[in-house]
Amino acid sequence: MTSPQTHADIQLIQRILPHRYPFLLVDKVVDIDGTASAMGIKNVTMNEPHFQGHFPGMPIMPGVTIVEAMAQTAAVMVGVTLEMADKEMKVYFMAIEKAKFRRKVIPGDVLEMKLQTLRGKPGGKVWRFGGVASVEGDMAAECEFTAMMDLN
Repeated sequence: MTSPQTHADIQLIQRILPHRYPFLLVDKVVDIDGTASAMGIKNVTMNEPHFQGHFPGMPIMPGVTIVEAMAQTAAVMVGVTLEMADKEMKVYFMAIEKAKFRRKVIPGDVLEMKLQTLRGKPGGKVWRFGGVASVEGDMAAECEFTAMMDLN
């Protein structure tokens, strides 16, 4: 019997998620506790394309990309636990609720995204997650979202 996988590096993430540059927004996922919870890490760098226009001279990571990074973290958590590497899993937003943004996220920041499953189970298609994204312990964003996981 193998012990459960508790982390995913960028190579495993790319085997689970279909996203690629410039839309792969999570660098690693740690503290994976089955499908219950996990923490994603995103190293924010100036060479990301959205910083050219958001905003010139004052680069700020768009809130929608923070929410997307949180969703990618949740998908990796589920994908690792359900052994979905190399199986072309697709995940689609169904709803984004209670989104709040509290702090700017800028190049040089390390975004830590703590996600938990609010509803969903192996074999189910519709999952609900809640998450908080923070930088150095300061909350940057929080939200709840519902996603459909196409686990073909």
